[in-house]
Amino acid sequence: MKPKSHIFGKAAESLATAYLRKKGYRILHRNMRLAGGELDLIVQDRQTLVFVEVKARRSKSHGGAPYTLTSSKKLRLIKLAAQYLAQRQISQRACRFDVVLCHGDLGQPLELIHIEDAFEIPGEDIRW
Repeated sequence: MKPKSHIFGKAAESLATAYLRKKGYRILHRNMRLAGGELDLIVQDRQTLVFVEVKARRSKSHGGAPYTLTSSKKLRLIKLAAQYLAQRQISQRACRFDVVLCHGDLGQPLELIHIEDAFEIPGEDIRW
């Protein structure tokens, strides 16, 4: 039997996927595994490739889901996105990082917050 946290996380990812699809985003990949980790969602918003991190928490104590995206987690997401782009030989393409935050509990309606362009890549001249 899977732990409740795993089930809750998968429910949050499904909710985020449905939400983004309803907003007109094209879902390209879910749970894309790469060397060094996994990207939750890769979607297309018009001409922009979007790497989406889904954060789910049952409680808002200690700040809830937003505070679980540390600088080291952001750096890991950036590296995974760069790996994804390199593997597919994608360059000169608009890309961004979004975060979808889910708060609530199983069996209850989840509160969903979508933060577009949630963080930037450090550095002055990074080319995709």
